[in-house]
Amino acid sequence: MLNYRKNINAMPSYDGIEKNYRIKVNANESTLNLPPLVEERVLNRLYHVAFNRYPNEEYYSLVEQIARNFSVKEEQILLGNGSSEIIEKVFHTFGGDGHKVVFPVPSFSMYKIYAKAADSQAVPFDLDKNFDIDVDKFIKTVQDSRADLAVICNPNNPTGNALTVDDVEKIAASINCAFLLDEAYVEFYGHSAFKLVAKYPNLIVARTFSKAYGMAGARVGYMIANADVTRMVGKTFMPYHMNTLSLVAADIVYQMRDEFTPRIQITVAERKRISQLLKMIPALEVFPSHTNFILIRHEKAERLKNYLESVDIGVRYFSPSAQGLKNCLRLSMGTREENDEVFKVISDWLNTD
Repeated sequence: MLNYRKNINAMPSYDGIEKNYRIKVNANESTLNLPPLVEERVLNRLYHVAFNRYPNEEYYSLVEQIARNFSVKEEQILLGNGSSEIIEKVFHTFGGDGHKVVFPVPSFSMYKIYAKAADSQAVPFDLDKNFDIDVDKFIKTVQDSRADLAVICNPNNPTGNALTVDDVEKIAASINCAFLLDEAYVEFYGHSAFKLVAKYPNLIVARTFSKAYGMAGARVGYMIANADVTRMVGKTFMPYHMNTLSLVAADIVYQMRDEFTPRIQITVAERKRISQLLKMIPALEVFPSHTNFILIRHEKAERLKNYLESVDIGVRYFSPSAQGLKNCLRLSMGTREENDEVFKVISDWLNTD
């Protein structure tokens, strides 16, 4: 008889199976691959990779770059397989039996899973009807629950709204536990709180290459924190946990990150344009966003999702059990042509159904 770890069967799971839709705007990915010049340099660099060596040099080359860009010490940077692995390790570092983790809902669905995997007690904090976070109430919840870790996704996924840097600082200054700020979408927002790490040793900032830099398939992320924090979180990683191919690609991408600025600007402009168009559809609620996606709500959301899939357009639908997200759909930004088609299909179906 196989003796599984206690409660493993009760673990929630994340459905990562993706269909290759004709228009795929369901996963908050970049709709474009690497810029041609970046791709050329990545491929040239990969040609010289020493596959027989562990990725020490490649790891620390990227760490050095990131540290230099943020004007922090290299000891303050940790790399991971996407920011998801970074977040998971932070949960393990500060979680455990009897430890509590506070995070908003709705937010990134993996927080609940990470808390469970770390044998921690999740303390969900409800956002208001507009998906805004009451900062004072959040602080009080963290304090009253005697939490060991507080987590906020900023801008928030899947709602798209964001806290100001002043709000983030108020939280960091008011709580005594570790504070993880998930900035996966911050490039589309333009207001990072990373400078607060120098002032608040409890603050941990997680970033990713998956969204703005279009490297979701490479799985590269990083965290910025106090050196003592990175040392402790680093103990939860296995040796050589990242592969050379992803590190080399990320190193080139980070060197050439200015090549992505026009794409980020176009994505933001498209988000604003499509938001305005969607607001013209009667009975369709469109939530403000500072990301590369838009959250909408309509009473026929499930039927609309099914129709979109029937014409080979993939969007993110949230089941009725998803707290606060009943009748909601999330639309990532594609190319202008893709966005126009998605809008037309939504508009035509809602106006004729």
